[in-house]
Amino acid sequence: MSKSFDRFRAHPWHGLPVGDEAPETVQAYIEITPFDAVKYEVDKQTGYLRVDRPQGSSALPPTLYGFIPRTYCGDQVAALTPGAELGDQDPLDICVLSQQRIDRADIVVPARVVGGIQLLDGGEADDKIVAILASDTVFDYASSIKHLPKVVINRLIHYFATYKMDINGVEPNAIEVTGTYEAEHALKVIEASMADYEKDFGDPNSDRRQSGMA
Repeated sequence: MSKSFDRFRAHPWHGLPVGDEAPETVQAYIEITPFDAVKYEVDKQTGYLRVDRPQGSSALPPTLYGFIPRTYCGDQVAALTPGAELGDQDPLDICVLSQQRIDRADIVVPARVVGGIQLLDGGEADDKIVAILASDTVFDYASSIKHLPKVVINRLIHYFATYKMDINGVEPNAIEVTGTYEAEHALKVIEASMADYEKDFGDPNSDRRQSGMA
């Protein structure tokens, strides 16, 4: 009896779905866990995780961290960030809170969106969506970023404000955290990133979509 199956792994950015319930609940591809002292990043050519660099400061990421597949931070995302000259031309970043310890990356998790952190990185929009592991009932009470413990959000802000700092003090820090936003604005950012993806890479539901390297 013959079996039909895909012999090739889907590219995490271009081959995985954003999720049927997007933008409220999305699929998040996780690159880094809260226990990683090294920053890993998906290789846009192959789709495998590669070592980017050791974490620049002694702070570790407070949550699971990765990106939303089939999103792209282009002009429409930049238009939602005051002071942004353009988007950072990467998939949209996402932080996912989980009550239980998850200590491995290169996984996909369903994430319920509750807000976001607005960043400028050298004048580029570099939003960080904040979400809850959708299957984690401990966080059922949280429908907004304001419902989460303030210390958790402060840790996220501190991490992103410092994670690219030059510890030798030679280069100025290019990161500026301009604030946080609620779920309503986060959904607009996700929708804008999905539209930017379609503009630059084609309809993700079409077989004609590009392999797309940014």
